[in-house]
Amino acid sequence: MKYYLIAGEASGDLHASHLMSVLKDRDEEAQFRFFGGDMMAAVGGTRVRHYRELAYMGFVPVMLHLPTILRNMRMCKRDIQQWQPDVVILVDYPGFNLKIAHFVHAEGICPVYYYIAPKIWAWKEYRIKNIKRDVDELFSILPFEVDFFEGKHGYPIHYVGNPTAAEIAPLISKAPLTSPLGGKDSGGGDGFGSSPSRNDRGGILALLAGSRTQEIKDNLPAMIEATRHLAGQYDIVVAGAPGIAPDYYRQFLEGSSVRLVVNETFHLLSQATAALVTSGTATLETCMFRVPQVVCYKTPLTWLTGWMKRHVLKVKYVSLVNLIAGREVVRELVADTFSVENIRRTLETILPGGSDRERMLADYEEVHRLLGDSHAPAVAADIMLRLLKEKKVKEDVQKTM
Repeated sequence: MKYYLIAGEASGDLHASHLMSVLKDRDEEAQFRFFGGDMMAAVGGTRVRHYRELAYMGFVPVMLHLPTILRNMRMCKRDIQQWQPDVVILVDYPGFNLKIAHFVHAEGICPVYYYIAPKIWAWKEYRIKNIKRDVDELFSILPFEVDFFEGKHGYPIHYVGNPTAAEIAPLISKAPLTSPLGGKDSGGGDGFGSSPSRNDRGGILALLAGSRTQEIKDNLPAMIEATRHLAGQYDIVVAGAPGIAPDYYRQFLEGSSVRLVVNETFHLLSQATAALVTSGTATLETCMFRVPQVVCYKTPLTWLTGWMKRHVLKVKYVSLVNLIAGREVVRELVADTFSVENIRRTLETILPGGSDRERMLADYEEVHRLLGDSHAPAVAADIMLRLLKEKKVKEDVQKTM
């Protein structure tokens, strides 16, 4: 079968690549064409656009790049029309993907499957009308979404388990790793380029500042400043985001002892003592590795965002860890609570001997239990293939009538 996939950011690239791998194993005639990243490209098929050309966030960046976004959308629609896939599989990224879903549905090209449901329970709940109209099958990876979509909106979905849990499980060992953090790394003090790994201090503090340049620009300087007083005790390491050039980090790391590692986020987390994390999939990944964390997310117009978070947003939390648990497991410093002093003070509470460290680690176990051990890509792929085969059988029957 012919599968057309669209992922608009690094986490989508990761999850889509695993789904593609299973589809490829199950379907010997699988052909892939996609908007995505390097991980999807490694599975095979034809990449039409890299997600770097799509990943703009915030009102101003979107407006500045609107001609590019619209050009990519026209190109995507034209490409789908010409290729005539058996199914279009959308991966999160709702601003772009829901418009593609509407086009594919309106043109009657093929079924639209949405893998990793849009988070409309947090923002823009009105999009449920578009989903009901344009999406044939919705695949959820968060357990509380079942009640939202089916209970509140009467829209049946497939809960397939969480891919992050399945992706990380084989990498986690209960015994502490003794191998040093290796690979490419770059230090603020040593200059950029390859240098030996080093962990000659009391542990590692991981800084995960987001997957987009704007997020990194907004969050990383405060993270570095908040950990500066710990540089003599800890090796402070930034996880370079996929798709972001290492040189981009130079402006933030110069003059500090903080260093950068590239393509080693999971290895970094496997050795970290604690972490500062920008909200997103990374918060759940950090939880899966049982690393105590502080969620840090700076926003423009902090007072307004803080007011909206309290009075407008549909959910209490921004991190997946807290959303899954349904309570505050990790502290969120967002909008008007985001400051260097708050980050520094909260980080102290989750370091060894800190007042919140053991409580957070115990609460992580509840999140692990809620997610379970389902292999989400395999479950989703099996459902997709069954539905597509049933559709083909119906079409063949109709042709004979």
